[in-house]
Amino acid sequence: MELFNFSNGAVKGRDENASNEQAIAPKSTGGWKWASFLLVNQGLATLAFFGVGVNLVLFLTRVLGHDNATAANSVSKWTGTVYLCSLIGAFLSDSYWGRYLTCAVFQSIFVLGLTLLSVTSSVYLIKPEGCGNEDMMCMAPSSAGVALFYLSTYLIAFGYGGCQPAIATFGANQFDEKNPKEIKSKEAFFSYFYFALNAGSLLSNTILVYYEDSGQWTLGFFVSTVSAVIALVLFWIGTCGYRHVKPCGNPLPRIAQVFVAATRKMNVLPTKEGDLYELEGSESAIKGSRKICHSCEFAFLDKAATITEDDLCHPRNPWRLCTVTQVEEAKCVLKMLPVWLCTIIYSVVFTQMASLFVEQGDVMRSKFGKFHVPAASMSAFDICSVLICTGLYRQILVPLAGRLTSNPRGLTELQRMGVGLIFGMLAMVAAGATEIQRLKHIEPGKKSSSLSIFWQTPQYVLVGVSEVFMYVGQLEFFNGQAPDGIKSFGSSLCMASISLGNFVSSWLVTMVTAITTRGNEPGWIPQDLNEGHIDRFYFLLAVLTAFDFVIYLFCAKWYNSINLEADNKTAVRIGPEEQVVDRV
Repeated sequence: MELFNFSNGAVKGRDENASNEQAIAPKSTGGWKWASFLLVNQGLATLAFFGVGVNLVLFLTRVLGHDNATAANSVSKWTGTVYLCSLIGAFLSDSYWGRYLTCAVFQSIFVLGLTLLSVTSSVYLIKPEGCGNEDMMCMAPSSAGVALFYLSTYLIAFGYGGCQPAIATFGANQFDEKNPKEIKSKEAFFSYFYFALNAGSLLSNTILVYYEDSGQWTLGFFVSTVSAVIALVLFWIGTCGYRHVKPCGNPLPRIAQVFVAATRKMNVLPTKEGDLYELEGSESAIKGSRKICHSCEFAFLDKAATITEDDLCHPRNPWRLCTVTQVEEAKCVLKMLPVWLCTIIYSVVFTQMASLFVEQGDVMRSKFGKFHVPAASMSAFDICSVLICTGLYRQILVPLAGRLTSNPRGLTELQRMGVGLIFGMLAMVAAGATEIQRLKHIEPGKKSSSLSIFWQTPQYVLVGVSEVFMYVGQLEFFNGQAPDGIKSFGSSLCMASISLGNFVSSWLVTMVTAITTRGNEPGWIPQDLNEGHIDRFYFLLAVLTAFDFVIYLFCAKWYNSINLEADNKTAVRIGPEEQVVDRV
């Protein structure tokens, strides 16, 4: 039995049957003290990950000898795999392992991949020593070296990607929803989580990138490995202080049961809301999950909870009769999908930082006296933009927007994601304008344009601003709108968006290259960018983002947030708008 009370529109519950481990956790566990361990862990793990990922496109061209288009596609596919693995981690976390064990296992795989990459690059790939800089290419790698390289990088992808949704949700679990102060802390956690992520990547995008760009690839990879090991040790140190939430079982059969039951009752008219099947009392049929109130969307699924004469004559079969909460869990997934699909084009914009932005910067003037600015290190402007905007958003914009909109949370998650799309579109316009200027400053016989690499600063800054609105908004939105039984799945949708964005980017590059190289033309993205027009590719992305924004407006307007039910029959709307308490 769950006991609930209400304060400031927030649900507070206690599971007397101990179905949810967090409910019976000692008061000394959780809170900012132990959440801080997870934030530091995230920062160090991100330093290690981007120590490999941010310069990967140059490693492929300088060490493995790939051309620009092939390298950009390889990086997009690899990055896509990283975040696609988040779905695997989320499934294991929600269904079987729980968030703690999922984080521990995948971070161990992450460390293994980094160790293998460090050894492989040292023994097989970096020959002669110091090669792979701007002036000296490496010898052709052996087949064994290439195979070990790809094995290690995809172990890194699997380990880092699988951990991300679990670590984000596990951090949010450290704050008790029964405490109004901790509810606000939970909302702030996602901003600080993204802050820690970017703080870690700042070091890798400046210090590590500089050494790797100068040919000291092995040193950079070994530093990444040490950082990942420290992150894993810190995670283990906090074991006794974390609040743990038990997994709620495999959600796939539960959701499948809803569609099968609704299909079996295709010719049955849905009954009215009050007559739909639900367990009596406050206990949900889904272990560790709160009940969800009925919603009007996707009414055909209500047939799964409609009681027929056949249901009354036989023992309950979950493949023929489902509870309202189970039906609403399936509806929540369906309702989030249109919003999620609209974020994929933004992820295409975001992924250009790791590929075309780096290749563009690599053919701009980057030497100022004796000082050389690595092209990949320009992403430091993106990171600084994120760090500054995160602070400005929470300290200035939230209070200001709260007074203007009467919403204490400032802009809603959906509004923030819309703003992120606009800034992403502007970033592509800025990148295209920079490329036009770069082409005007080409000097005959030289690889690099005379235009300063710092002309890229606006496009990196605009991407950083867009991240604060889009990705932090996504983390809060999908985690908040996901039912209790699939919280990690909600967090993984943000990562899955980045994954598909990378695959779509790879497909776009391939398609554009195939179309624009007809008739012996060099195309928009040739090996020699001085002969191409990547400005047109950037403008194409700007147009696609603008079109996506229009569709997003319709999806955001259509969306209705989740309603949670308490034992006094009060529905609490937890959504993009301010939490509202409605009597039912």
